[in-house]
Amino acid sequence: MKTIEVVAAIIKQDDKILATRRSDGKFKNMWEFPGGKMELGETRGEALRREIKEELELDIDILSYFTTIDYDYLNFHLKMHCFICVICGGVLRLNAHNDTKWTALEELDELKWVPADILVIEKLKEM
Repeated sequence: MKTIEVVAAIIKQDDKILATRRSDGKFKNMWEFPGGKMELGETRGEALRREIKEELELDIDILSYFTTIDYDYLNFHLKMHCFICVICGGVLRLNAHNDTKWTALEELDELKWVPADILVIEKLKEM
């Protein structure tokens, strides 16, 4: 099975976490933590900063590594490296999503999440 390696940002502000809603594909209108595929030669941090800039036009500071999730979808294995981040610049603009929502930790379950991201939420609750 093919493995796809991605990075994801858990962007925090005050006591809220930024959720983004996918605008297309198999998981259209499901919520996820923003991020994407790493390009050849990029570090995880470089890939995450680039992806957030491309998707949301935001600059982020990566505060810490959080977790790596392994999840088997039907056609591929996902390895997702997640980092706790904060916004340090830019103006939010949706280039790859159709909505965003600042959500309290206890409200995350109210959203319909992409399957792999549910594992991230479970780990966030354990913190």
